[in-house]
Amino acid sequence: MENFEKDLLAGMVIAPYFQKATALRGVKRYVGGNQFRHAFATFAILIDYHYVDPVLLKASVIHDLIEDVKGTSHEEIRNIDSDGPAVLKLVLEVTRRNSESKEEFLRRILFDGSQLAMVLKCADRISNLTDLHPDIFEKEYIKNTIADTRKWVVPMADQVNKDMLFELQDLIKRRETNLKFSAMIWPLKRKD
Repeated sequence: MENFEKDLLAGMVIAPYFQKATALRGVKRYVGGNQFRHAFATFAILIDYHYVDPVLLKASVIHDLIEDVKGTSHEEIRNIDSDGPAVLKLVLEVTRRNSESKEEFLRRILFDGSQLAMVLKCADRISNLTDLHPDIFEKEYIKNTIADTRKWVVPMADQVNKDMLFELQDLIKRRETNLKFSAMIWPLKRKD
């Protein structure tokens, strides 16, 4: 990490967003664990890719808050600090609207989202794919997640970060290989 990145991170006040993210602790994820850990995994992925934009990093730890914690008001996010309005705007960009299908949601980010929204969605999907294991999830769910990633999130990564693109492509290949391998050994595991 470059010195200027370290300086930006050292001066960033993010604790109020971490505190706000604690509301996600009890929210279970379909892919396992809880939304609190997922928020911090998304944050860590961004740091690993050298992102130091305070709005992006602050949004990453609360990106699922509005979707997953009923009663979260826009006003409370807007008033966290001076970045609050911009953080809220970014969180809303990556929040699925009630009227949207998953495809409409991903299409909106790809074609109408800001660069930061696409970067955040890529980090979010890297976290999701990392947690996606064939021993735990139905094959159809995994196949649909891979298809959505290939169709919508890979083109986002192609626009915003080639390294994220390569990681997403690698995760897709690994998950497809895991699916094939688990299909081969599953009959050997069953003894009914």
